[in-house]
Amino acid sequence: MSLMTSSVDTTRALGGALAEILREGDLIILTGDLGAGKTALAQGIGAGLGVTEPMLSPTFTVVREYVGRLPLQHLDIYRLGHMQEVLDLGIDEVLDNGVTIVEWGDAALDALGDERLEITISLLPEGGDSDRLLVLQTFGEAWSSRSDALTVLVGSMQ
Repeated sequence: MSLMTSSVDTTRALGGALAEILREGDLIILTGDLGAGKTALAQGIGAGLGVTEPMLSPTFTVVREYVGRLPLQHLDIYRLGHMQEVLDLGIDEVLDNGVTIVEWGDAALDALGDERLEITISLLPEGGDSDRLLVLQTFGEAWSSRSDALTVLVGSMQ
Protein backbone atom coordinates (compact mmCIF):
# COMPACT_ATOMS: atom_id res chain seq x y z
CA MET A 1 0.00 0.00 0.00
CA SER A 2 1.19 3.52 -0.60
CA LEU A 3 0.39 7.14 0.02
CA MET A 4 1.79 10.55 -0.73
CA THR A 5 2.61 13.19 1.83
CA SER A 6 3.14 16.83 1.00
CA SER A 7 4.78 18.06 4.18
CA VAL A 8 6.96 16.99 7.07
CA ASP A 9 3.96 17.51 9.36
CA THR A 10 1.91 15.03 7.33
CA THR A 11 4.73 12.49 7.46
CA ARG A 12 4.91 12.92 11.25
CA ALA A 13 1.11 12.61 11.48
CA LEU A 14 1.29 9.28 9.66
CA GLY A 15 3.82 8.13 12.25
CA GLY A 16 1.51 9.21 15.06
CA ALA A 17 -1.40 7.30 13.54
CA LEU A 18 0.79 4.24 12.98
CA ALA A 19 1.76 4.26 16.67
CA GLU A 20 -1.85 3.44 17.57
CA ILE A 21 -1.53 -0.09 16.16
CA LEU A 22 1.99 -0.85 17.40
CA ARG A 23 2.67 -3.68 19.84
CA GLU A 24 5.53 -4.89 21.98
CA GLY A 25 8.19 -6.47 19.78
CA ASP A 26 7.26 -4.62 16.58
CA LEU A 27 10.00 -3.85 14.09
CA ILE A 28 9.74 -1.03 11.56
CA ILE A 29 12.34 -0.73 8.80
CA LEU A 30 12.64 2.71 7.20
CA THR A 31 14.42 3.01 3.87
CA GLY A 32 14.56 5.47 1.04
CA ASP A 33 16.24 8.55 -0.26
CA LEU A 34 18.66 10.48 1.90
CA GLY A 35 16.73 13.33 3.49
CA ALA A 36 13.35 11.87 2.52
CA GLY A 37 11.86 11.98 6.03
CA LYS A 38 12.77 8.74 7.78
CA THR A 39 13.60 10.55 11.02
CA ALA A 40 10.46 12.71 10.74
CA LEU A 41 8.35 9.55 10.45
CA ALA A 42 10.17 8.06 13.45
CA GLN A 43 9.48 11.27 15.40
CA GLY A 44 5.79 10.93 14.62
CA ILE A 45 5.79 7.33 15.82
CA GLY A 46 7.53 8.43 19.02
CA ALA A 47 5.01 11.21 19.62
CA GLY A 48 2.18 8.74 19.04
CA LEU A 49 3.73 6.42 21.62
CA GLY A 50 3.87 9.27 24.13
CA VAL A 51 7.59 10.03 23.91
CA THR A 52 7.95 13.56 25.30
CA GLU A 53 11.66 14.21 24.87
CA PRO A 54 12.98 15.44 21.52
CA MET A 55 13.78 12.59 19.14
CA LEU A 56 17.02 13.24 17.31
CA SER A 57 18.51 11.32 14.42
CA PRO A 58 20.63 8.43 15.72
CA THR A 59 23.01 8.67 12.75
CA PHE A 60 26.16 9.23 14.81
CA THR A 61 25.07 7.41 17.98
CA VAL A 62 23.55 4.43 16.12
CA VAL A 63 20.93 3.73 18.85
CA ARG A 64 18.70 6.07 20.83
CA GLU A 65 16.21 4.82 23.41
CA TYR A 66 13.00 6.53 24.51
CA VAL A 67 10.25 5.94 27.06
CA GLY A 68 6.61 6.02 25.98
CA ARG A 69 3.52 3.79 26.08
CA LEU A 70 5.96 1.16 24.81
CA PRO A 71 9.76 1.42 25.01
CA LEU A 72 11.12 2.75 21.72
CA GLN A 73 14.53 2.06 20.22
CA HIS A 74 15.52 4.15 17.20
CA LEU A 75 18.52 2.88 15.23
CA ASP A 76 20.30 4.24 12.19
CA ILE A 77 22.66 1.72 10.64
CA TYR A 78 23.61 3.83 7.61
CA ARG A 79 27.21 4.19 8.77
CA LEU A 80 27.74 0.55 9.74
CA GLY A 81 29.89 -1.17 7.17
CA HIS A 82 29.37 -4.86 7.90
CA MET A 83 26.64 -7.19 9.13
CA GLN A 84 28.85 -8.11 12.09
CA GLU A 85 28.65 -4.51 13.31
CA VAL A 86 24.86 -4.79 13.35
CA LEU A 87 25.06 -8.07 15.26
CA ASP A 88 27.53 -6.51 17.72
CA LEU A 89 24.82 -4.01 18.71
CA GLY A 90 23.00 -6.88 20.44
CA ILE A 91 20.16 -6.50 17.98
CA ASP A 92 18.34 -9.60 19.29
CA GLU A 93 17.96 -8.00 22.72
CA VAL A 94 16.85 -4.68 21.23
CA LEU A 95 14.15 -6.30 19.09
CA ASP A 96 12.45 -7.98 22.05
CA ASN A 97 12.05 -4.76 24.02
CA GLY A 98 9.21 -2.51 22.89
CA VAL A 99 9.11 -1.03 19.39
CA THR A 100 12.24 -0.86 17.24
CA ILE A 101 12.64 1.52 14.31
CA VAL A 102 15.67 0.92 12.08
CA GLU A 103 16.62 3.50 9.50
CA TRP A 104 18.49 1.98 6.55
CA GLY A 105 17.52 -1.45 7.90
CA ASP A 106 17.28 -2.96 4.42
CA ALA A 107 21.04 -3.50 4.63
CA ALA A 108 20.62 -5.88 7.58
CA LEU A 109 17.38 -7.78 7.00
CA ASP A 110 19.05 -11.13 7.72
CA ALA A 111 19.90 -9.96 11.24
CA LEU A 112 16.57 -8.26 11.87
CA GLY A 113 14.13 -11.09 11.27
CA ASP A 114 11.03 -11.89 9.26
CA GLU A 115 8.37 -10.03 11.26
CA ARG A 116 8.44 -6.40 10.20
CA LEU A 117 6.81 -3.42 8.58
CA GLU A 118 8.96 -1.89 5.86
CA ILE A 119 8.33 1.70 4.83
CA THR A 120 10.18 3.10 1.84
CA ILE A 121 10.12 6.89 1.47
CA SER A 122 10.95 8.42 -1.90
CA LEU A 123 11.31 12.05 -2.83
CA LEU A 124 9.09 12.99 -5.76
CA PRO A 125 11.10 15.16 -8.15
CA GLU A 126 8.06 16.98 -9.48
CA GLY A 127 6.95 17.84 -5.93
CA GLY A 128 9.79 20.11 -4.92
CA ASP A 129 11.16 19.65 -1.42
CA SER A 130 7.96 18.49 0.25
CA ASP A 131 6.25 15.70 -1.72
CA ARG A 132 7.05 12.13 -0.78
CA LEU A 133 5.77 8.71 -1.74
CA LEU A 134 5.60 6.23 1.13
CA VAL A 135 5.25 2.53 0.31
CA LEU A 136 4.33 0.22 3.21
CA GLN A 137 4.87 -3.55 3.11
CA THR A 138 4.09 -6.04 5.86
CA PHE A 139 6.10 -9.21 6.48
CA GLY A 140 5.22 -12.04 8.85
CA GLU A 141 2.12 -13.12 10.72
CA ALA A 142 2.21 -10.36 13.35
CA TRP A 143 1.92 -7.69 10.67
CA SER A 144 -0.35 -9.65 8.32
CA SER A 145 -2.93 -9.83 11.11
CA ARG A 146 -2.96 -6.02 11.20
CA SER A 147 -3.04 -5.40 7.45
CA ASP A 148 -6.71 -4.34 7.56
CA ALA A 149 -5.98 -1.81 10.31
CA LEU A 150 -2.98 -0.57 8.35
CA THR A 151 -5.09 -0.20 5.19
CA VAL A 152 -7.68 1.85 7.10
CA LEU A 153 -4.93 3.98 8.64
CA VAL A 154 -3.31 4.70 5.26
CA GLY A 155 -6.71 5.40 3.71
CA SER A 156 -7.52 7.93 6.42
CA MET A 157 -4.33 9.84 5.62
CA GLN A 158 -5.17 10.32 1.93
